[in-house]
Amino acid sequence: MGFISALFLVLITILFPPIGVFAVAGCGADLLINILLTVLGYLPGHIHAFYIEYVYYERREDSRQGAFVNDRAPGIYSENVQRGGQGYGTIS
Repeated sequence: MGFISALFLVLITILFPPIGVFAVAGCGADLLINILLTVLGYLPGHIHAFYIEYVYYERREDSRQGAFVNDRAPGIYSENVQRGGQGYGTIS
């Protein structure tokens, strides 16, 4: 099921990058930055969106394997992405 959802998210991001960022990071600074980058140029919006999705899925996979990544990814402000979707747990 994880592969299908990731593939669907990539297809959405190809069509309109801010929707992909919203699906992963929610409504926040990352979404605003992506909207501005998409308006300024379609390619920078894509690069930013795919970077956010890459970090999200990489952190999610690391947390499933039991590895806790303590350092923050540069340029990402969403805690959901930083923790790989594993927010509000007992580990902080």
